[in-house]
Amino acid sequence: MRLVGLAAVGVKGENSMRNIKGKPVAVVIGATSKWQSDGRNTRLAHGRELDDSHIPVGARWGVGGAIAQKFAQEGCFVVLTTRSEANAEGLAAAIREQRGECTTVELDLSSQGSITEAFAAIRRDAGEPEIVIYNAGYLEGRDLPPGQELLEYIPVEMFDTAHHIASRGPFLVAKEVLPAMRQKGAGSFFFSNNSKSLRGKKRMTGESLYYPRVMMRTLAQVLTEEYSEHGVHVANVVIDGTIDSPGTRALPKAQNRPELLINPVKIAEAFWYLHTQDRSCWTHELQLTPYATVPSY
Repeated sequence: MRLVGLAAVGVKGENSMRNIKGKPVAVVIGATSKWQSDGRNTRLAHGRELDDSHIPVGARWGVGGAIAQKFAQEGCFVVLTTRSEANAEGLAAAIREQRGECTTVELDLSSQGSITEAFAAIRRDAGEPEIVIYNAGYLEGRDLPPGQELLEYIPVEMFDTAHHIASRGPFLVAKEVLPAMRQKGAGSFFFSNNSKSLRGKKRMTGESLYYPRVMMRTLAQVLTEEYSEHGVHVANVVIDGTIDSPGTRALPKAQNRPELLINPVKIAEAFWYLHTQDRSCWTHELQLTPYATVPSY
């Protein structure tokens, strides 16, 4: 685990939820995208990296990147987490060009030790997180060939990775961040999810193994029941559609129906709304579709 790119930031108090500059700390888990120009899924689907110079900066790193930019623009100190620091270099540079402040933490959600070390470093060097957005994605299952869509062809190792990221990882992250939020009596813990969390469906060729996403949604419901009375807002955000990004924009279906791509900037605005809305209208779930988040670049 490495904490990089952080300057002149420290912890204001043992249980502080703000860094020394007085900014709320927002942690975006999965701040980069597997569909960014050099993402794993982009290379898998297109066989190469893509040029993203024509893509609006808000969409270059998918949902995680858009959320990170939005919260930085609103005055948060943003912690970008990713498996490799290099994945977030472009995003971090964009945030700083927008006069936002951020740092990068390397975090492997399949490792409990990595999660523990990452959040220890965040608390020590940035402060207690006031906002945590769990946006981790994975592509396990996408590289299985046609004719191997059935469960019997899924290697146990693929299921284990999906379980770590979609179910076990959120549980471990919750244990890291919710105690301080409960003691503070405030905080936001949001999950970005997809429609497979609502209903189990046959896995199609080229799709990830999304069965464990149901557990993520259920965890959000449970945490709402347990922590809302302590002032903590937990919500599961169902993103029901294809998100605009360099890799998805180049897909044939997106070329034919670009209006069906969901604008990640609009998604980021929805997350900010969830964080800032009045407590009387808190929700444990929000569903976003192409029609609810019309692109407006």
